[in-house]
Amino acid sequence: METEALRVLVAVADTGSFTKAAARLNYTQSAVSRRIAALEERAGGPLFERLPRGVRLSPAGRVLHRHALEVLGRLARAERELAVLHAGQGGLLHVGAFATANISLLPAALRALGKARPEVETVVVEAPSAGLMERIADGALDLAVISDYPYGLPSADGVSTAVLRDDELLVALPRGHRLATAGPVDLLDLSDEAWLQHAYGDRPTLLADAWARVGGAPRKIIRVAEWTGKFGYVAAGLGVALVPSLAAWAVPGDIVLCRLTDPALRRTIHVARPAVPLPAARELEELLRSAAA
Repeated sequence: METEALRVLVAVADTGSFTKAAARLNYTQSAVSRRIAALEERAGGPLFERLPRGVRLSPAGRVLHRHALEVLGRLARAERELAVLHAGQGGLLHVGAFATANISLLPAALRALGKARPEVETVVVEAPSAGLMERIADGALDLAVISDYPYGLPSADGVSTAVLRDDELLVALPRGHRLATAGPVDLLDLSDEAWLQHAYGDRPTLLADAWARVGGAPRKIIRVAEWTGKFGYVAAGLGVALVPSLAAWAVPGDIVLCRLTDPALRRTIHVARPAVPLPAARELEELLRSAAA
């Protein structure tokens, strides 16, 4: 049933008169009569009892009137929520990020957004960068933090990106390691170490890219999926690992992060958004820039 016909039903029920309902809605009386007649045909019977002076709801009319009030109330709430959302004053904001961006970069920006816009409720999704781009293109995300690693910067129709910062690769060493206080470390000086790596098979890795640049290979690979596990192995002196600078905040105190002598070991972090981002998404982007500075 058309929502405007339901509005007419409610107006007639409220005023008890086709004439008064027409005046309230700025309709002609004949237009109101036609709307009610069409509704009665759809409902399979009279919705109003015709009285000497005015009309009142029939039993079927009371049923439809109750549902009409519910439907129109929900539509009115939806309109209000959409108005608030597009004004940047509230509503849901769906945000995505890859794993290490969720360690400190995105949380810092979301904390600032929460202080500035407490009425905005955020929903966060973690996924690889290509998947995040697809979700923005599908309308499932309003903003995402992505990187150009390992397959280059992903793209999707209707999605634009902008650089947030570079993410330098550091090497994590146990605090008592011989190179922990030696300044920038040459990767080749760590070829005898066991290296922590999360990926299996032919999937590109930061570690493989790094060693390809210097023309060497590590002696041993220990495969550990999660960052917390890698940090545990490094802290115990069982291996070393490459760590993006984005993850530095989560590194335990018994691990030292050292810069590498090869300045090319880095990736680039981008923010991705739809063609017409929500006001709250634009504000979050600026807060991400501040957090990334």
